[in-house]
Amino acid sequence: MKKITIIALFLTFAVTTFAQSDASGILNKVSNNLKNIKGATAAFSYSTKDRNNHNLGTINGNIAIKGNKYYIKQGSNEIFCNGAKTWNFNGKDEVTVNDVDNSGGTLNPEKLLSGDFVSKDFGSKLVSSQGSIAIIELVPTDRRKNFTKVNLYVNKTRNLITKAIVYEKGGNIVSFNLSNINTGANLPESKFTFDPKAHPGVDVID
Repeated sequence: MKKITIIALFLTFAVTTFAQSDASGILNKVSNNLKNIKGATAAFSYSTKDRNNHNLGTINGNIAIKGNKYYIKQGSNEIFCNGAKTWNFNGKDEVTVNDVDNSGGTLNPEKLLSGDFVSKDFGSKLVSSQGSIAIIELVPTDRRKNFTKVNLYVNKTRNLITKAIVYEKGGNIVSFNLSNINTGANLPESKFTFDPKAHPGVDVID
């Protein structure tokens, strides 16, 4: 099952380039907003197109976030994270358990939605700030990454990232869209931990 990693970018209009501080200011508002939210849920779509604009597939799912904890459901597949461990459940007979990578090299949903990953890993600039949406272009500082840039779409009214698009070096474009965002969700702690008792017979791999 694909993990949600960096999600990326739609080609935007070539408009006036703004100072990096403008992009950082917007992302700081997003980060502070998420830190004040007790729980959030959203629907998402994850789609990939090749360099010839052919659709390689779309995955739809739902996500829930509470601080550094998250839960993702894609079809029968589920990902649980309680901030310390992640469980990748294939929806049938197997769940893989891993420790959370806190090295900063992994982009998890909490980092993506908060914009917290930007300062260390990316150079940023504000590409457009017309209307209610700001578009921020991110270029990785580590050139070994398998993508060349990421565009984030930020709802300036709600201070939320609602869309991201990765331009991969191979030519593929991966788009991640959020909808039906609820920032007032009451989420129990149990939502972020895989319960083997509720899934008897499942093989646990750790």
